[in-house]
Amino acid sequence: MGNIYPVLRYPDAHAAIDFLRSAFDFTVHEVHAGPDGVVRHAQLGYGDDLVMLGTGPAPASRPADDDYRVYVVVDDVDRHHERARAAGAEIVRPPFDTDHGSRDYVARDLAGLVWSFGTYRP
Repeated sequence: MGNIYPVLRYPDAHAAIDFLRSAFDFTVHEVHAGPDGVVRHAQLGYGDDLVMLGTGPAPASRPADDDYRVYVVVDDVDRHHERARAAGAEIVRPPFDTDHGSRDYVARDLAGLVWSFGTYRP
């Protein structure tokens, strides 16, 4: 595991967890809800890495394509893209090859946050 963990907030964390699982192939590690059922903290995994999320206010405005981006390394960009598209992710930029040898695509989740997926490993 790494030392840097993105922390994301969603107006409906339960829906976000379902979406991230179905669209982007994340796995649920932990979900902690308060007595009211609201998700206070959750950990979702992709490979050996984690993102943390919880319930919080929606972004004040829809982020630009380059704002709030999380980059996730995937082995098969085209397969991952098709899964995300089929699950209803908004595809901001379909799969493309970069000048540094990566194959990437960009999608927006149900809260409007932008995610990049690709083969580049920093």
